[in-house]
Amino acid sequence: MLSLIVFILLLSILIIVHEFGHFIVAKKSGVRVEQFSLGFGKKIFSIRRKETKYIVCAIPLGGYVKLAGDNLDEYKGNSDEYLSQPVFKRFGIIFCGPLLNYLLGFLVFWMVFFLGYPTLTTKVGGLIDEMGAKEAGIAVGDKIIAVEGKKVAFWEALQKSIQSNKSKEKVLITLLRNDKEYNFVVKIKQTPLEDILGQKRNLGLIGIKPDINETIKIRHGFLKSFVMSIDKTLKFTGLTYNALWLMMRRKISIRESVSGPLGIFFVTSQARKMGIIALAHLAAVLSLSLAIFNLLPLPALDGGHILLLGVEKIRGKYLSKKAEEIFSRVGLSFIIILAILVSYNDLVRFGFVDKMVKFFSK
Repeated sequence: MLSLIVFILLLSILIIVHEFGHFIVAKKSGVRVEQFSLGFGKKIFSIRRKETKYIVCAIPLGGYVKLAGDNLDEYKGNSDEYLSQPVFKRFGIIFCGPLLNYLLGFLVFWMVFFLGYPTLTTKVGGLIDEMGAKEAGIAVGDKIIAVEGKKVAFWEALQKSIQSNKSKEKVLITLLRNDKEYNFVVKIKQTPLEDILGQKRNLGLIGIKPDINETIKIRHGFLKSFVMSIDKTLKFTGLTYNALWLMMRRKISIRESVSGPLGIFFVTSQARKMGIIALAHLAAVLSLSLAIFNLLPLPALDGGHILLLGVEKIRGKYLSKKAEEIFSRVGLSFIIILAILVSYNDLVRFGFVDKMVKFFSK
């Protein structure tokens, strides 16, 4: 039950931030906002403040901001209507939804780096047979303190240091054992492994595993955390667009790469057990993902509406009512099909389909 509450709160925050981006820029642009809705389905409650009605609905899987005169059927030509605004103002209204999600992701990463996050130490928790570390005499419980004379304190730094020497046949490892310092010359084996995007890369391995029970908390200064957050945000953006490109080229599986509400709920449940920092990290990732996905030039997404604004700018006039209706129908169909596919994908991935088949086959 607690996981469900955390899931709803997390999703609601991301949606409110997104819709607030549309809302605040619309208000600043002089556009009348008729409704600000969180969720879909049956209305739980509503409240009116000036010209805007704020609504909370039963299904917290989305939201919307209803602007006055945002379609040709309702448009009357008044100055406070959406379609009365020049293209650049309408672009700002649409774009600032994803923009606020993107900024939220950056700010949360900044907070995580500043407040501190747990990371694995360089303590050896396991060894792989027929690999350099075991053959050289490294043992479980040893703590690696340097690679080729360069100090390492965290597992991630240890991995990077070994990879920087992967072209060598051997590498000098310095470690602590029973409070005494020892040096070992360890063979590096280049092994083709799949990276996070499923692409095969040659990695230099010495055959050690981390001790998952030993972590330390790392904190960084205010300005360093800021710089690290920029780097993290940009790298995540590049990784996401690269993954989308590989999916389009069928180089990686869409089934293994895309999750819906069920998948997010499962990941949120796991993050909740790991603590507030893990939840914050997940919130940053989801917020950035929401921003990036929404800017794709697809019907019903903000990117699709931005694309139509570009077409309108080139044509010098609005799309026809018929074109607008077709676009809306295609967008709705796209959302329904996508929701069905990702939901089915989550059911398969997390074993719900197999459980149902076994249940009904008894």
